[in-house]
Amino acid sequence: MNDTTTVWPELPYSAWRETALTLQLWTQIVGKIRLALTPWLNHGWQVPLYVTARGLGTSAIPSGSEILEIEFDFIRHRLDVRTSSGEERTLALEPQTVADFYRRVFNIMGDIGVVAAVNEMPNEVQNPIPFSQDTMHAAYDPAAAHRFWRALIQVDRIFKVFRSGFLGKSSPVHFFWGSFDLAVTRFSGRIAPLHPGGVPGLPDAVTREAYSHEVSSAGFWPGNEAFPQAAFYSYAYPEPAGFRDRPVTPGARFDATLGEFVLPYDTVRTAVDPDALLLDFLSSTYSAAAETGSWSRAALECPMGVPRRVRPL
Repeated sequence: MNDTTTVWPELPYSAWRETALTLQLWTQIVGKIRLALTPWLNHGWQVPLYVTARGLGTSAIPSGSEILEIEFDFIRHRLDVRTSSGEERTLALEPQTVADFYRRVFNIMGDIGVVAAVNEMPNEVQNPIPFSQDTMHAAYDPAAAHRFWRALIQVDRIFKVFRSGFLGKSSPVHFFWGSFDLAVTRFSGRIAPLHPGGVPGLPDAVTREAYSHEVSSAGFWPGNEAFPQAAFYSYAYPEPAGFRDRPVTPGARFDATLGEFVLPYDTVRTAVDPDALLLDFLSSTYSAAAETGSWSRAALECPMGVPRRVRPL
């Protein structure tokens, strides 16, 4: 039987900060290729990456009459580029500047005949530097990247169980390369007030489209400069009166600066039953949003799914 601290690896932000900063920018370069080639889908759902059996991948990207796929392989530590016409290229994931990674990725794109014009300015990061000019970020620790991916596997697994308990509109479980987090979002079905915008590094039009409808959203991020620890989060938009005062999972708290409930990753990782604790956090914070926001819970919810068992009507 696996020990929970092995299944849920340690992920101290300070120990892999430089790799995390570099990797976020690398994923943005790949994500922006998907953005450039994929028709817009509600709430920006055409842009994220997905957890795979090797790392993080784009899924199928339309490229003319063919399909392009790009995947970060955190086992062999390489970027795999494949097309439906049979083209395959790889790029080693190793210490290299963002500028070099950007140049090498687009050399591959040119070599396989894929044209994708991207905005070189990173999104949602402090002090952004155009990709082609960024010689500051150049770290890559294979063991740290592998641990991050192993954590994502567990989070993705539990988020998908949680997602199965909702009949209303729900997002896929997907990895946003701008904010560098894995997220899943439930919708009440009602239109939301126009978002004020002002999210650093994100155009207001994108933010407003993403939050066009009421949501209860949860996610996981590995930490950043402003909040240097791995954590789970949950928020509601618009935030209903009383939301932040509702009781939720022990160990979680509402962070007034972030405007969301936060549960440290280490609290989950070291719990006797990490799966149960995380599911309780997801469920209790969603309930806080649904109850204070007067969602039609009876019409929107169902028991969580079980393999091979048809949902009873």
